[in-house]
Amino acid sequence: MNQYTVIGLRVERAGPLALLQDAGRFGVRRLGVTQGGPADLHGWAWANRLAGNPWGTAALEVTFGGLALVAERDLTLAVAGADLGATLDGEPLPLWQRVTCKEGQRLVFAAPANGLRAYLAVAGGFVAEPVLGSVACVVREGLGGFDGRGSRLAEGDRLTVGEPAPGAHSPAAAPAEARFDYCAPVRLALLPGAQIGDFTGQSLYRAFNSAWRVDDRADRMGVRLTGPRLQCRIASLVSEGIGLGAVQVPPDGQPIALLNDRQTIGGYPRLGALTPLSASRLAQCLPGQEVQLVAGSGEQALGELRRFHAALAR
Repeated sequence: MNQYTVIGLRVERAGPLALLQDAGRFGVRRLGVTQGGPADLHGWAWANRLAGNPWGTAALEVTFGGLALVAERDLTLAVAGADLGATLDGEPLPLWQRVTCKEGQRLVFAAPANGLRAYLAVAGGFVAEPVLGSVACVVREGLGGFDGRGSRLAEGDRLTVGEPAPGAHSPAAAPAEARFDYCAPVRLALLPGAQIGDFTGQSLYRAFNSAWRVDDRADRMGVRLTGPRLQCRIASLVSEGIGLGAVQVPPDGQPIALLNDRQTIGGYPRLGALTPLSASRLAQCLPGQEVQLVAGSGEQALGELRRFHAALAR
């Protein structure tokens, strides 16, 4: 800690999974190291924007809730993403807007009410020592986080924050169109991949015309979808690089959409890949929720991403 950082929050009660996430760890997949970063890019980015932080600033990703924090100084903060029943000194905390938290106040995340992952950003950002160029916490690989060893938050941890950027400007609240209802029907845009022509015609029809259900076997590595059994004519593949949102189909015919903490290579045939914002949307789905796959194009995906960044800039 230096003169520009101070203790900002103390962990009074640790939830099941609260992790420090910046934009992710890039340029190291050749070493077998995955990217990490926010499972929901949309919620993470808006939390930072509302707190007046630049792109890439580290924020807390809170999954399921159960986390209680005590402010050890006055803070400006914002919570975006899922509604986990957050309260400030027992009063409902406004989501998707900038909030002032006074020293001694208690911030609590209860349980999922709408969505799965909330993002807490503080003005100045959370500060930790980067590992391989990032503080993104990947528990499986023991990298990043507040201790540099990939640890989830624990009771008694004290979270360091930086000084807000001078003259930082941020909107008081996110526009209505940025605030998602995570319980609404979910349509996930998928870009067809190299092996899509090797699936049977009936499987392709079912893939894009059936309702898929989010399995309870879901985490930051990937989300299994259950539904009709898909069949591919390819028996085996040489393992190849796996990108964010890749939809693999193992021998049981049930697709797995891979997220931020995925393995770096894989040998199952792929339908394609979800767009970054569709992967973010899937990361907010609770077990049992229905989703539908919709074929998209690279041009559509790029336009969607450009509109997202333009909305943040405004």
